[in-house]
Amino acid sequence: MTGSIRREPRSGCPITTALELVGDRWTLVILRDMLNGKARFSEFLNAPERITTNVLTDRLVQMEAAGLVRKTPYQMRPKRYEYLLTKKGLALLPVLQEICRWANRFMPETWTPPPSFMQRKIG
Repeated sequence: MTGSIRREPRSGCPITTALELVGDRWTLVILRDMLNGKARFSEFLNAPERITTNVLTDRLVQMEAAGLVRKTPYQMRPKRYEYLLTKKGLALLPVLQEICRWANRFMPETWTPPPSFMQRKIG
């Protein structure tokens, strides 16, 4: 995905279509952080994966265009925004939880997510 250009899906396959939206290196990491309470640009930059500012900006624009997040101002001078999950974005919680379970089972070097994340339900 480049910028906010929307393309037709390569096929009607649900896996292909979903991966075109969240299958890059960063989108699920940003969603993970949002599901764990982060909402501000500077908070996302503090993740251990060390995303760059230009990549973070690009992904947040794409996620907003796709309806996964909504941008809301929290400060007017200078203007700063929070990024909040929409229902569509929040609905990815069980997917991320299952990815964590799979990785913890087959990749023992991976971190164990906090119970607050793994036991969370979509409200």
